[in-house]
Order: sequence, then C-alpha cells, then structure tokens
Amino acid sequence: MDSVSSSSSSSASNKTSLLTLEEWNGSSPTKLSKTFTIKASSSSFSIRRSGARFTHVWRRFLQAFVPEGFPSSVTPDYVPFQIWDLLQGLSTYIRTMLSTQALLSAIGVGEKSATVIGATFQWFLRDLTGMLGGILFTFYQGSNLDSNAKMWRLVADLMNDLGMLMDLISPLFPSAFVFIVCLGSISRSFTGVASGATRAALTQHFALQDNAADISAKEGSQETVATMIGMALGMLVARITTGHPLAIWFSFLSLTLFHMYANYRAVQCLSLNSLNPERSSILLQRFMESRQVLSPKQVSPLEHVLPIQLTSMSSKKVNSLDSKVRLGTRISSFDEMEIQVHTSGKERNHRRYCS
Repeated sequence: MDSVSSSSSSSASNKTSLLTLEEWNGSSPTKLSKTFTIKASSSSFSIRRSGARFTHVWRRFLQAFVPEGFPSSVTPDYVPFQIWDLLQGLSTYIRTMLSTQALLSAIGVGEKSATVIGATFQWFLRDLTGMLGGILFTFYQGSNLDSNAKMWRLVADLMNDLGMLMDLISPLFPSAFVFIVCLGSISRSFTGVASGATRAALTQHFALQDNAADISAKEGSQETVATMIGMALGMLVARITTGHPLAIWFSFLSLTLFHMYANYRAVQCLSLNSLNPERSSILLQRFMESRQVLSPKQVSPLEHVLPIQLTSMSSKKVNSLDSKVRLGTRISSFDEMEIQVHTSGKERNHRRYCS
C-alpha cells in the first residue's frame, strides 16, 4: 500500500557471511517503518515480521480499496472527492430501489391483467430510446467532456436524478406511461456517457505515478461495497414505505437533495491542474490585474461548476476572456460574416502596424 524500499547488508566473520534484507513501508521518506526482515547465512535462515498483527491485516485489507502507494500516489483532492462520491452513490442506490419498484408496478408486475409481451415491448422502447439518446449526446458533446469534467460530472448526476424522478411519477400517468419512461431513459443515457467520460478524465488527474488503471480498479471495489450497502438499505426503505405514497416521496426527495449536495461538494473538492478556456481566463485576468499567478487550488473556487449561472454576480464573472476568445476553433465552423469580420480586423491591424 505504501511506498516500499529495501536495503541489504552483509558481514563476514570467520569466513561466515550474513545477509540481511529489510523491507520498509511508508507514505514518504520521513515516515517509514520496518515491516519485514530476512536474515540468512550459510548455517541459518530467519524471517521476522515487524509491527502488530492487526496492523498487517488492516494494511492488506486496505490494499483492496486504495491505490498502491496511497496517499503519495494520488493527488490531495482524491480522498475528499471519493468520500463525497461514495456518499452520493449510496443515496443513488437507495433511490434506485424506490424508482424501480414504482416502474415495475406501472408495467404491471403482480397484476393478472398484465401481459408478458406488453411489458417486454415497453421495456424495449425504454432501452431503445436510451441508446439513441446516448449516441446523440456523444455526437453533440463528446469532445467537450474532458475540458469541462467538473461541470459535466455534476450534470450527469443531475440528469440521473431526473431519470429516477420520471420512473417514480410514471405510475401516476398511465396514459403517458411509455412517453415518461422513455424520457427518463434518455436522461439516464446522458448520465452514462457523461459520467464515464468525466470519470476517465478525473482518474488521469488523480494518478501521480502512472497508476490510473490501479485507481480505476480500486474505485470499482469501493463502488461495489457502496452498491451492496445501498441495495440493502434500499430494500429496507422500500419495504417500510410500501403502501405509503407520502413516505415514498419524502424518502426519495430527501435523498435526492442530499445527492445533489454531495455531488456539488465532490466537484468543489477538485483542483484540476489542466487548462480549459475558463481556467485560462481566470489565470490571465488575475495576472493582468495583480501580476499574480494562481495555483490550481486557488483557481478551483473561482470556476463555475453549474451549467447555468444562477445569480447576477455569476453572470458578471462569466463575462471574461473565455466568453470572448475561442481557442482551437475550426475555420470551417465560422460563417461567411464572421470570416469577413476577422479578416477585415487583421487588415486594419496590419496597416496600423506598418504605418
């Protein structure tokens, strides 16, 4: 789990050599502890394990959930992000049980009048619209997910909330059931694309020792545990609230509010060290105003993680360089009027320079 270093020594006395091999674990060179010692000679061989047995077992247990070399192998924002991410995931799995229960009852599970072919067709339409929605979302926003990982990570979970809400209200409108369920499926398809793409970008951000695969694998272990706990709690909540619509809605809405708060806190914890148009704008504007170069941690609170600006103050902040300058834009994306404006502006600047 921690960084490991080994040292060996040998000594000779009366033609007898002694080889000593030591293993040290620690998160940094100043925080090392001896964990294992092997001593070998021509006449003896001994193995000694240092530290308490419980400490060794606990270390082996954590190896299934945290990356090798933790915490020095990941960025400082890894732990707070994972804590909030697991909490929001836990609330999601509990709400999934409530929304799935409502969806199955709307399809007709448990009713004698329901037909297998009818339920199958409705489920097929639900999945089909979700697949098409995912393709369309990828077409329009696929290239924008890396540069705005924080915003799209939040949007993905908000769309998931909307999809679950559609499933929960579908039994209330039997005549529009298929339409509502399809809307929820499209919403969740956006979640799948955006969440997967932004998670890959964030994993690369967390990896300090080219250990993105290890981080991704350990995150899978963490989510598995959160899923099992969430499913157990979800079954308990679903059983308690069965037949009580007010209790179902209160539980769902309360967990949804907590889910939104946890997601917002999670993305606020991130201090990305890559540049996108908004972060570049923040850096340049602060440098032009005070000749100060901000660190990623200082830039992070100034970023907008919401897809829309909710206050007039936020709209003033967004009136910055990134709203006036577009980087890496294809010339073919400009219309004829824009090309003429840019060309005439360059000609005026050239004549001014020459004069």
